[in-house]
Amino acid sequence: MGEQVNIIYEDNHIIVVLKKADQPIMQDASQDYDLLTQVKDYIKMKYDKPGNVFVGLVHRLDRPVGGIMVFAKTSKAASRLSEQIRNNKVVKKYLAVVLGRMSNTSDSLENWMYKDESKKTSFIADKIYKDAKLAKLSYTVLKTSGEYSLLDIDLHTGRHHQIRVQFSNIGHPIYGDMKYGNGPKGHIALFAYCLEFIHPVTGQLMKFNAEPDYSIPPWPLFR
Repeated sequence: MGEQVNIIYEDNHIIVVLKKADQPIMQDASQDYDLLTQVKDYIKMKYDKPGNVFVGLVHRLDRPVGGIMVFAKTSKAASRLSEQIRNNKVVKKYLAVVLGRMSNTSDSLENWMYKDESKKTSFIADKIYKDAKLAKLSYTVLKTSGEYSLLDIDLHTGRHHQIRVQFSNIGHPIYGDMKYGNGPKGHIALFAYCLEFIHPVTGQLMKFNAEPDYSIPPWPLFR
């Protein structure tokens, strides 16, 4: 068992946590302590529950990306949250630092994307390409500093590596994203700062915000 999970909110039905950058959300080949196991361990310890506990994973963040995630504590909550996500009722916003200055202060990106399962990589594809899926997002430029721009991104679909691929495709890769085209190696400047959804049981609007670690480059450029 590793360090304690960073909890933002918890009730009997859901738990909202802050995922660290470079932490897997599920067990993978690295055998690193994943967030799903971390949340389960926390619930076991807090409520003294023997054996396995139910924690529903209803959405994902790439391993290099930090930010807010919600997990379900019951199957009913998991089903209802998953339905909201399928119907694009969940608001997911990100902060990103990209290379270059954007030609528009706000814009939308719409592409068809294909995921290569064998390479764990996604690509921009033609609409007629087998298994291609529509990817949509919108963004606003918040600040610029030298050769970098800070963006507020509203993710409308949740495709694999979507934000990273779409901005790389227009020549503005995310800072630190070695996979899709921009060093330096290390921290990727993409952070899930806002999550908004309807509580699966009470029907209340739930909105959560967090900030990236402004001590880690390149975030200090935009403090």
